[in-house]
This record gives sequence, structure tokens and C-alpha cells, in this order.
Amino acid sequence: MGERHRPAARRAIDLLLFDCDGVLVDSEPIAARVLLESVAERGVAIDPGEANDRFLGRSMAAITGILRDDYGCTFGEEGLAAMRERLFTAFRADLKPTPGVVGALERLTVPHCVASSSQVERIRLALSVTGLLPHFEGRIFSATMVRNGKPAPDLFLYAAAEMGVPAERCLVIEDSPAGVTAAHRAGMRVFGYWGGSHASNARHREALEAVAPFATFNNMDDLIDLVGGLDGPSHKVQR
Repeated sequence: MGERHRPAARRAIDLLLFDCDGVLVDSEPIAARVLLESVAERGVAIDPGEANDRFLGRSMAAITGILRDDYGCTFGEEGLAAMRERLFTAFRADLKPTPGVVGALERLTVPHCVASSSQVERIRLALSVTGLLPHFEGRIFSATMVRNGKPAPDLFLYAAAEMGVPAERCLVIEDSPAGVTAAHRAGMRVFGYWGGSHASNARHREALEAVAPFATFNNMDDLIDLVGGLDGPSHKVQR
């Protein structure tokens, strides 16, 4: 363990809400590659670091809006469908669960669900090819189910309501500043996870810390202990 802080005790949790991409599955490098290739085919070059800062954790509707408004890059329905099929093909070939997440889910005793910016079809495919779907079947929530995606709180509040748990008794596991911000706005506690291959760099960790998650960690083996410690000290795990 690294640095520890001791805030006032907080109530134990009744629900964990997991982001999918970059938390349960190590999909962000694959998704970024497909997106930037598709954008480049339309004559627009975007630096990968800039793309990470602007797009990570956001819904496809939000991403396409940014591309249209700020880069002059538009995707029609056919273009989006082609990009989605390219991504799904890459997922089937290359997608893996994040290290340690299978064991963490097997040991987890707290009810849990997925609350992701991705479309349901993409979430289900990602969980299926990585073997994680049985842990979340019937408890998958997508930004397509609400009006506003992250960093708005809508998705987390919707998922908690559907699961019958008050926001103050929820914990969100997120890898993006947009997701952490959404959890704060929902009145939920949130852990920032930086163990995905896209997040293990100083720039990403600093951006995550800047939005003040309750704890940060990079090893899913630490998740159970961190969840159990929520009524005690906060943990800043830096490994």
C-alpha cells in the first residue's frame, strides 16, 4: 500500500458499478486504434494522447459530436456501422480481460453491475469474448439507456435505481476522468483504476487523481481489500 488518508467513516456499500472498457476488459487501445484509423481515412489526423484526453470514457454519440464540431469529421450510419464491425472483429481476435479481474469477480460478495458508455451490443460482446458475461448477465446498463452520457450522472443514477440501491450506498470503479466526474455528480463513491494498458502512464494517473476519486489502484487483486476498507481509511495505492 502507498499513501493513506483518514476521512470520516463512510457507510458500507450495497452495489458496485463497474465501467467496462479499460476496467473489466483491456479494450481501450483496440478501440482507440480503430477510431483513429477510421478518422484518418476521412483525412483527419488526431494525436493518440489528444484522443485519449478528449474521448476516453465518453459515449459514441458524444465522440461523434466532438469529431463533427471540433475536427470537421463526420460519420454517417454506414460509416459508424463499418467502424463498429471493424472494432468487433478486433475484439474477437485480441480482446482480453484486465489482469486479475476474473479472480476479483469470483471473490466479490457485493452485488455488482456494468454501467458503460458503450452500446449494449458492444458491452455484451466484450464480456462474452473475455468470459466475464456470466458475472453480469441481466445487470448491464448502457449510456444508450439515458439522455446524457458521462460525465453526466444519468447512467449511474439509472443503474442504481434499476438495482434498487440508493446512490450513497454505491461504489463506482472507473478508469476515466469523465467517469469519475459522473460518479461524483451522482453522489457515489468512486475508485479510479489505472491498471489497463492505456492507463499505466504518468499523464493518465495525474488526470485521474485530478478529479479526486476516493481511492486509486492499478491491481485488481487489491479490489476486495479496498472495498472492505471503505468504512475506514481511504487508500492511495501506487504500484
